[in-house]
Amino acid sequence: MRDLTHYPFEIRTLSEDDGGGFLISFPDFSECISDGETPEEAIRNGLDALSETIAALESMKLPVPEPGSGGSYSGRFVQRVPRSLHARLAARAKQEGVSMNALVTTLLADGLARQER
Repeated sequence: MRDLTHYPFEIRTLSEDDGGGFLISFPDFSECISDGETPEEAIRNGLDALSETIAALESMKLPVPEPGSGGSYSGRFVQRVPRSLHARLAARAKQEGVSMNALVTTLLADGLARQER
């Protein structure tokens, strides 16, 4: 029996447009996410989802990642945003003469740098 608490996870707040509450994801399992009204509920639901994900992988005789093995990142992720924000990003990218991908990458990097100070 695996100790699921050894798997790292990330929790983020969901906007009201996305239904509110908290989203949990597991870097070792790109296909495993869950949510909850509180961080504690998201963790409980996430561990249930993780258990089911591992059981599905095992039943299909697929490898189960070890805790912390999700350090290999593709550089790609999908993020849903409100339509109004999407429109603002597209307009700004056009104004600056760059792709929206380049603009968002720059904004994310700038925001992370400010938070890490």
